[in-house]
Amino acid sequence: MDEIIKPVILAGGSGTRLWPLSRALYPKQLLPLNSDRSMLQETVVRVTGDGFAAPIVICNEEHRFLIAEQLRALDTKPQEIVLEPMGRNTAPAATVAALLLAEADKDAIMLLLPSDHVIRDTQSFHSALEIGSSAAKNGALVTFGIPASSPETGYGYIRRGDAFNDIEGCYAVDRFVEKPDLETAQKYVDTGGYDWNSGIFMLPVASYLDEVQRLKPEMLAICREAVSTAKNDLDFLRLDHDTFAKVESISIDYAVMEHTKSAGVVPVEMGWNDVGSWSALWDLGEKDENGNVISGDAIVLGTRNSYIRADGILTAVVGVEDIVVVAVDDAVMVVARDKAMDVAKVVERLKQNERDEHLVHSRVYRPWGYYQCIDSGDRFQAKQLAVNPGAKLSLQLHHKRSEHWIVVSGTAKVTLGDETFLLEENQSTYIPVETKHALENPGKVTLRIIEVQTGEYFGEDDIVRFEDRYGRAAEPKAKE
Repeated sequence: MDEIIKPVILAGGSGTRLWPLSRALYPKQLLPLNSDRSMLQETVVRVTGDGFAAPIVICNEEHRFLIAEQLRALDTKPQEIVLEPMGRNTAPAATVAALLLAEADKDAIMLLLPSDHVIRDTQSFHSALEIGSSAAKNGALVTFGIPASSPETGYGYIRRGDAFNDIEGCYAVDRFVEKPDLETAQKYVDTGGYDWNSGIFMLPVASYLDEVQRLKPEMLAICREAVSTAKNDLDFLRLDHDTFAKVESISIDYAVMEHTKSAGVVPVEMGWNDVGSWSALWDLGEKDENGNVISGDAIVLGTRNSYIRADGILTAVVGVEDIVVVAVDDAVMVVARDKAMDVAKVVERLKQNERDEHLVHSRVYRPWGYYQCIDSGDRFQAKQLAVNPGAKLSLQLHHKRSEHWIVVSGTAKVTLGDETFLLEENQSTYIPVETKHALENPGKVTLRIIEVQTGEYFGEDDIVRFEDRYGRAAEPKAKE
């Protein structure tokens, strides 16, 4: 690619329609749903190499360590990981990214793309980017459209106009169309010239900011202030909470693209799927002779055209058709394949019932490793802790619980009050209530510990931090 494209990857969102695998604190973009890499990692790889600058990643601050770790696993050093204190949709995120890029190069070409889409034909994607880059250098705010091949009612549509500035493969946008009913969608397919809106954009930074100034001046002013008051925090750029909270929550489509006279669309067949539901993963998956997509420890008999995913639990499915079954260690979800979009309603019910299965898995990842609840009951809770080599939990204490640590494998360096000592496999220690303590893995293999907590309360807000290498000591509600 002649032009150096500046990728901006939007890694927010909670993926509620892919519950129970996707949860608020470990959403679908961080999961390996269609390959051995997470969807975020696949997106990063897709825009790495000649013609691409290091990416800017914009994400929820609660996912920051997970995202940083996934980028490290790819040996990718981002230009910036920007932390949004709360979600405000795509227009503010795009504006923040454009302002950051404009600081170094006001003529930069920004590629804005979600982190949770599948693109199977990378070569066609890159060819479309070449066309989009040419159009962007000629002043277009470019979106990439997927030629409508079936009457989908879950997508917005774009109607193509004439060629944009005689650039082959790019068209002026005649109009954007909201998600249609089935009859209208079928008309679009029959008529031709309509594309599904992929949510991927290529934007000349200066022109985009000019349009935001014209159409949403207040949003631009707030985003500018949020950037100017942002603070570096370890490897992250943290936007100011109070400032960013004032910005309007609105998509880039509604804020800019539907109102600009410079919108262009590049249609491209690239094996695109936004993976908006479990039925999309059935569409993408490799099917057996009965049309089933099966993953994990599953026994499937007399079943057709179904998606079966068993993560960590034996799952038997017998004599059904056109369903989705997803089983994880703390939840099982069964839904008709044509009703898969309704899984989001389950998440809403979980919230109403004040349950936490929509928030976290039984295995909860932290910057030092993870913990997993094994059992709990009246006045006790048992967890497995896995601490990465060289990692250390914060120096902390608890007001309402004591803890027993038993080393299963590896070596533990324990701080207990004023004392520091090592524990090897099969050794243990006791941490009384109100006692400062810390746990560190000084070795080269993962440290595994069984932690038994006893007391009257085990909530994450009963952690008082004094020192923390991950910058969490000052957080108002600490998390393990």
